[in-house]
This record gives sequence, C-alpha cells and structure tokens, in this order.
Amino acid sequence: MISIRGLTKIYHTKLNQIKAVDDLDLDVKKGEIFGVIGYSGAGKSTFIRLMNRLENPTSGKIMIDEEEITALSKDQLRVSRQGIGMIFQHFNLLWSRTVHENIAFPLEIAGVPKAERIKRVDELIDLVGLSGRGDAYPSQLSGGQKQRVGIARALANNPKVLLCDEATSALDPETTDSILNLLVDINQKLGLTIILITHEMHVIRKICHRVAVMEAGKVVEQGDVLDVFLHPKLPVTKRFVEQVMGDREQDDALDKITQSYTTGKVVRLHFVGEITNQAIISTVAKQFDVQANILQGKITQTQKGAYGTLFVHFDGEESEIQKAIDFITSTSVKVEVGLHD
Repeated sequence: MISIRGLTKIYHTKLNQIKAVDDLDLDVKKGEIFGVIGYSGAGKSTFIRLMNRLENPTSGKIMIDEEEITALSKDQLRVSRQGIGMIFQHFNLLWSRTVHENIAFPLEIAGVPKAERIKRVDELIDLVGLSGRGDAYPSQLSGGQKQRVGIARALANNPKVLLCDEATSALDPETTDSILNLLVDINQKLGLTIILITHEMHVIRKICHRVAVMEAGKVVEQGDVLDVFLHPKLPVTKRFVEQVMGDREQDDALDKITQSYTTGKVVRLHFVGEITNQAIISTVAKQFDVQANILQGKITQTQKGAYGTLFVHFDGEESEIQKAIDFITSTSVKVEVGLHD
C-alpha cells in the first residue's frame, strides 16, 4: 500500500544543515494502523508532513497505492491529496464555520454538488458521534468534539490513507481513549490505512498493529507492537515500553522489598496472549513444595494480544524451586531468574 525508500529532508541554516529525516525506508500494509513513535526532535512530524508533501523531501521516493507522490506536479498533487486525509494535534478548524461547514469544506474545494455534500456531511457527523452538533461552532465544542470534527473533515473525500499527527496529545486521558476507539472503529468499518505519529506508547499499545521507532531522523527499530513490547532492542525503545509496562518508583520499591529476602529466588515472568489468563502461580503452589509470593505485576492489552509481567518470590528447597521454574518455562512463559538476588 505504502512504500517509502531513501526519504530524506534536510533543512539548511546559516551555520549548518539539519537532517530532520535521514534516509528512511518504510512499508505500510493496506488496512493496518501503523504507529511512528519518537521523542521531540526525532523527525516524526516532518516525516508525516512529507507523506502528503506539506513538506517537500530533499530526496527519496514515496509510493501510495502505486502512485509516486514525490513525482507529482502541483496540479497532480492537488488531486492526489484528496485520497490522503490528515488530522492535527490542534484540530486546525475554521472557527467562523459550523461543524457542518467545516466538514463540508474539502468537498467544496473538490467541487462536489451541494446536495451530495449535505448527504456526505450528515453521514460523517453520525460516524464520528456528533449527531445534533452540526450547527455548533468550534468554540462551543470540547477538545474531543473538535478532534471528531477534524476526523470527519479528513474523511470527507473518502481517502485511502489517514495521517494522524499527534492527534491526541492535546486531550485528557479519557478523551484520548475515546478518540483512539473511534480511529479503530473507522479502520475496521472503512478498511482505512492509518499512519499515526505520537510520543506516547499508550497510544501505540492501544490501537496500532505495527510500530516504527524514530530517533535522530532514522527508523531505529520496527515490528509488530507485541514483539516490540516483548523484545525492545534499543535504549530509546525500552524507555517507551517503560511508559506502559514499567514504573521506576515501583521498581525502586521492588528493589527494597527483595533485598529483605535471604532465601529462595525472585523471578520475573513474561506472559503473552492467552497465557495471561492461566492460573499458573496457583498451579505451581499446588504441584510443587514451594511458597509463592507475588511482589508486583501488570498486564496490558495490544491489538495482537495481552502482554504481562509478574515478579514472584519462590521459597523452598532449591531443587523444588527449579522444578517449579522448569514447569513455568514449559508453558511458554518467559522466565528471568535471579533478579535482585
């Protein structure tokens, strides 16, 4: 669906040049929600603006549905952009226009007849959950409602791709979840390909199928979201995973707790998918002569399944503890032994 090769954007200043995007290669499958995550300055917002040529690349190629976006003239690009919707962090609504008029704006530009525009806008208002608010102005809406208008406007011309640039960063957590649920619903109902830029791993975890991690203009790590959660390779990725799965204050507290154990072993268990629903610890306590004390645990859900970690102290004879650990390992739970010993 989307193929990017050698994408580079260089900004020139009086003193030097800055590579905001540096020789980036990426493939996005049709109908998937693909996340791009990075800290401030990683180049992710520049990357998303290159996708529809709000910024022109210094070099490289972008193919969307077999059309080379980077080779289009201005007139060709104007037509092609109708197939690429975009939503923004700060909504970018027309404040002097109503909800209905904001959503209708791209249809007006495309020359869609009035009767058809009205029908399409009414459909979109229902789709994004704003029934009855068509005559309201942006100043009369909450942040979440404004973003729903932005989403409806981006969908007006039935795009093939939806680009989301930090679409939830200006929203509170509850509203963020409602907007993310809406994006998942749109993805499933319309089969829309979504590229989502964010600095929040919670957003990636909740709705994305795959993720690319950007640092210094480059994609440094990518893969299925669950795989990245389970096996983060680079320090930057590990920090993002900690946003969801790790709590440094809790880890510090855990260090203090485990220092008090002079016998047994402290292990960390990694659960994936259906295994998270199995009563493994209680089974171990029944089958082996060990005492199991759960110290800390957390389970989170991704689009590809659940992922959880559990810190457990096992006490008893060393041979029995080893049997218990071997049993857990046989269930496909990953076991790290000897933590904090």
